[in-house]
Amino acid sequence: MKDQPNRVSQLFNIQYPIIQAGMVWCSGWRLASAVSQAGGLGILGAGSMHPEVLREHIRKCKVATDRPFGVNVPLLYPEMDKIMAILVEEQVKIVFTSAGNPSLWTSFLKERGIIVVHVVSSVKFARKAQQAGVDAVVAEGFEAGGHNGREETTTLVLIPMVREAISIPLLAAGGIASGRTMLAAEILGAEGSQIGSRFAVSTESSAHENFKQRILDAGEGDTIVTLKQLTPVRLIKNKFYQQVQEAELKGASKETLDDLLGKRRSRHGIFEGDLDEGELEIGQVSAALNKIESAAEIVKDVWDEYCALKKSMCA
Repeated sequence: MKDQPNRVSQLFNIQYPIIQAGMVWCSGWRLASAVSQAGGLGILGAGSMHPEVLREHIRKCKVATDRPFGVNVPLLYPEMDKIMAILVEEQVKIVFTSAGNPSLWTSFLKERGIIVVHVVSSVKFARKAQQAGVDAVVAEGFEAGGHNGREETTTLVLIPMVREAISIPLLAAGGIASGRTMLAAEILGAEGSQIGSRFAVSTESSAHENFKQRILDAGEGDTIVTLKQLTPVRLIKNKFYQQVQEAELKGASKETLDDLLGKRRSRHGIFEGDLDEGELEIGQVSAALNKIESAAEIVKDVWDEYCALKKSMCA
């Protein structure tokens, strides 16, 4: 099937409208460059990087691929001035912002020739992102791993509503890990898909092997959204989650929950492989994953299945 360029592939100058999510502790230069080399858009996850570490990953990514890649920046994280300065200094061309107000940095980035995409979990914030001047929006459903929307709107419901609310390019995220789900998202109104969990268990993912295996072992219902008093996050149920649940049932304050969370829970779980005390962030679609593959194999499999199914629908 001949590739059909759409607004997403044209915006990023990529072969396939397949975007790798910028996941903390998973999305280093090896994964981002591999996805980009395979024809998608690789994303560095700045949320788990100190500013100078981010600079190092940007430079290594440029050496590893001459194709476009981006950086995901959670706007609520500290040292934002330093991070933005590095993005400009290192001539990053594409930035995905999340977890914050897009109006804070969109103009700054666009004035310097950077394409800006913002991740949202509701129609309200999709409209605000478009008003802020972003070039595209990622609408992420409640199925997604990591930090999540308080509205609890699923991908199936969210994508059509956002499509009607905005005119700029729309990417779907949350529960997408195959060509079949990518095509479903397109039918709902998306022009491309952002994939997280499947890339989290890729060969090039910087996640610990313990974490990857736990994802592959996950069954239906093994993930849950918790810590809603702080910032909702979807994770695999484990000893840490049980501690959070017990604290919440006892009416723990935000301060108590914040102390319980600490500052390194996601690092312990995802990067260091502590399956008991770590925060194991992953999406519901983990229940459908059963093997570790290279990023190139994932991109090819997703695209081939998408094309085959689309062709059969039009036959």
